[in-house]
Amino acid sequence: MGPLNSVVERFMPSAFLFAVVLTAVVAGMSLLVTDATPVDALKGWGEGLSGLLAFTMQMVLILLLGYMLAHTGPVHALLVRLGSVPRTEGQAYIFVVVVTAVASLITWGLGLVVGAVIAKEVARQGKARGLRLHFPLLVACGYSGWVVWHMGYSGSGPLAAATEGSFVHEMTGQVVPMSETTFSLWNIIGAVVTVIVVASAMYLVRPRNGSKVVEVATEAEAEVYQPEDINTPADRLDASRIPTLLLGLALASYLAVHFMNGGTLTLDIVNWSFMMLILLLVRNAAEMLALVRRSASNVGDVVFQYPLYAGILGIMVATGLMGWLTERMIAISNEYTFGIIALLSAGLVNIFVPSGGAQFAVQGPIMLDAAQALGVDPAIAIMAVSYGDQWSNMIQPFWALPLLAIAGLKIRDIMGYTTVTFIVSGFAFAGTLLVASFIL
Repeated sequence: MGPLNSVVERFMPSAFLFAVVLTAVVAGMSLLVTDATPVDALKGWGEGLSGLLAFTMQMVLILLLGYMLAHTGPVHALLVRLGSVPRTEGQAYIFVVVVTAVASLITWGLGLVVGAVIAKEVARQGKARGLRLHFPLLVACGYSGWVVWHMGYSGSGPLAAATEGSFVHEMTGQVVPMSETTFSLWNIIGAVVTVIVVASAMYLVRPRNGSKVVEVATEAEAEVYQPEDINTPADRLDASRIPTLLLGLALASYLAVHFMNGGTLTLDIVNWSFMMLILLLVRNAAEMLALVRRSASNVGDVVFQYPLYAGILGIMVATGLMGWLTERMIAISNEYTFGIIALLSAGLVNIFVPSGGAQFAVQGPIMLDAAQALGVDPAIAIMAVSYGDQWSNMIQPFWALPLLAIAGLKIRDIMGYTTVTFIVSGFAFAGTLLVASFIL
C-alpha cells in the first residue's frame, strides 16, 4: 500500500479542484465527440447549475438527519459501546467496515456519519487498550463500508423504480417493486459477499508489526448534548419532552397511514422516517436544535459543490455526452453481459455526476431502453446503475467530505485504501450481476 498511498498523497487535489477539473474534462469531451458547440456546453453548464436544487435539498436532509440520528443520546451510546467490541487490531478494521455497511443499508446518510463516528470510537478505545491502530485506515474502512448503500433501504434508483408515476413506470407500464430489486435474494447475497470481500481486503492491507501508524490525535470529546440551565418559562418549554414527542408521534402516524394506504418508499419517506426517530429519541427541543447546529457544519461542502456537479450533469445532458458514453458501452453487450457493461458505464458516469438519484434519472431511461431491446429484466438495469453509482464513489472524493470533516482528515489520507475497495468491490458487483442475468 505504500507506493499507492504516496502517489495519492502527492497528486490528489482537493475535492473542490477535483470538481473543477471534471467540469473542464466533460466540457472538452462534449466538444470532441458530439456536435455541440462551446455555446451549447456553456448554456448546458449554466442552466444545469440550478437543475438539481430540489434534489440537493433531499440529499442535504438525509445527510443532516443521518448525523443527527447518530448523535442522539441512545444511538450515540450504542456506537460508543460498539467501539469497545474489537479486541485486536485486525478485528478493528473488519468491525468498522461491517458496522458502517449495516448503517448504510439502512440509509446512506446514516452510513456516512456512522462510518466516521465508529472509526473514531474504535480508534480512541483501541488506543486506550494499547492497540496500534492506523486511524486513516480506520476512516477508510468507514467509507469503504458505504460501498453497499445503494443496495439498501435508501437506494434512490430502486426507490424511483418503485414509485408510481416515475419514468420507470411510464417506460415499462408498471412499477418495479423493491422485492425485485433491493429485497431480491440475489441483491441481498451480493451485498453480503461485497461486505465480506471489502472487509477482508482492509484486513489484508492493515499495517503489520513495526509499520508506521498514525493514531487518532484527539481524546474523547463530549459528543452528547448537555442540558443548559433553566431560568425562564421559555427555557422550560425548550426543555420539555412534550413538543418533540408529539411531533414525532404525528410523523409516525402519518407514515403508518402512508404505508397502510399502499404508499411506497421514496427519498422523502426515508427522510421523514429518520426525522421521526430523532424526534422520538431526543429529550427536548433544545437538544434537537443543538444537533441541528452541529450537523449543519458537515453539509457545507456538499451544498456548495453539488451545483458544480449539477452543472457537469447539465453539460452531459445538453450536449448528448451521457447518451454517447452509455450507448457506446451497451452496444457491445448481450443479454448476459449487459449488467456488467451497464455497471462499468454507470461507474464512469458517476465519477462526473456523483449523485445516485440524478444519475439514475438521466441514465436510467437509456439503460431501460437497452434492457428492453435485449430482453433483459428491468431489475438488472436498475441495479446495475445503482451498483455503478456506489462503486466509483470509492475513487470520487465528493461524498467522503462529510466523513472526513468529522474525522479531521484529508481525502489524500484515505484514497489509497479506498482504491483497493474500488477494485475488489468491482469484482463482487460484476459477479452478482452476471449471476442475476442467468437466473432472471
